[in-house]
Amino acid sequence: MFQDPYGSLSPRQRVRDAVAEPLRVQGRWDRDRGPRRVAELLEMVGLDAAAGGRRPHELSGGQCQRIGIARALASEPRLLCDEPVSALDPSVRAGVLNLLTDLQERFGLAYLFICHDLALVRHVAHRVAVMRHGRVVETGPARLLYGTAEHPYTRELLAAVPSVGGAR
Repeated sequence: MFQDPYGSLSPRQRVRDAVAEPLRVQGRWDRDRGPRRVAELLEMVGLDAAAGGRRPHELSGGQCQRIGIARALASEPRLLCDEPVSALDPSVRAGVLNLLTDLQERFGLAYLFICHDLALVRHVAHRVAVMRHGRVVETGPARLLYGTAEHPYTRELLAAVPSVGGAR
C-alpha cells in the first residue's frame, strides 16, 4: 500500500481494473469469480460495487486510499503499509485507521508503519522501532517504550509529541 493514494493508481484505469490487477499478475484471476472477488474487496474497505466503474480522479483521497487497501488485500498479504495515512486529512485519516484496525483483526494482518507521527504510532502500534540515521536505536512494546524510553533520541522525539491538556 502506497503513501500517496492518487499516485498509486493509474488515472486511465477504472477502479475495478486496478483492484483486479494483483489477481491477474499473480495468475489468480478467474473470469467467473474475479468480478465477484473485486466487489467483495471493495465492500471490505467500505466502498460499494458502483465505485468499481469510476476512475481515481472522480474519488476523494480517502476513497483512493481504500482502493489501495483493497488492491493490497487482493494478494492476501500478511504484512502491508508504508505511511498509509500521511497524505490524508485528519477526519479521513481516522476512518482509514479504523478500517485498517478492523481488517487487522478480521484477517490477522501485521502492519509495518513507517511513520513520523509519534502520536499516530502510539495509537496503532503494538511494537515500535525508533530509527536515527538509518539505524534502529531502540525497540520495544509501544506501551512500555512511550513510558520508559531509554535512548536519548527516543526521549527527544517523545518530548516533541504535542499534548492536549497535559496528557501525551
